[in-house]
Amino acid sequence: MLERWLEGTLYACRWLLAPIFLGLSLALVALAIKFFQEILHVLPVVLEISESDLVLTILALVDMALVGSLIVMVMFSGYENFVSKIDLAQGEDKLGWLGKLDAGTLKLKVAASIVAISSIHLLKVFMNAEHIPNDKIQWYILLHLTFVVSAILVAVIDRMTKH
Repeated sequence: MLERWLEGTLYACRWLLAPIFLGLSLALVALAIKFFQEILHVLPVVLEISESDLVLTILALVDMALVGSLIVMVMFSGYENFVSKIDLAQGEDKLGWLGKLDAGTLKLKVAASIVAISSIHLLKVFMNAEHIPNDKIQWYILLHLTFVVSAILVAVIDRMTKH
C-alpha cells in the first residue's frame, strides 16, 4: 500500500513540470517582443546603415528565430514526453513532429540548435573582427568547437544506445 501511494505520488509530480513549460511560453513572448523591437530599430534607418551592420542585425534576428524555435520544441516535446499527451481537436493545425520526439531525439535537436546559434554568433564575431582582439576571437572559436564536439558526442552516444 505504501509503495502504491509513493508511486502514485511520484507519477503525479510530473505535473510540476507544467508550469515550467508554461514559463517557457512567457520566455517566447519576451523573445518576440525583443525581435520586433530590433526590427523597429532598424527599419527607419535601413537606407542609412552599412551593409555589414544590416547583415549583423539580420543575423541577430535569425538567432532569435532559432532560439524561439528551440523554446517551442522543448516546450511541446518536453510536455508530451514528461507530463501528458497533447490532444488537439480534429481539423486543428498539428505540428508534424509533435508526438514523435522522444527525450533522446530532443537532446539531439537541442544540441544541433545550440551549434547553429553558436555558428551565427561566431559569424557575427568574424564580421566585426577588426574591433575584437584576436585572443577573444580564439576563445569564441574554441567555445564553438566545444559545442560542435559535444553535439557530435551526444549523437554518437544516442546512436550507440539505440543499437
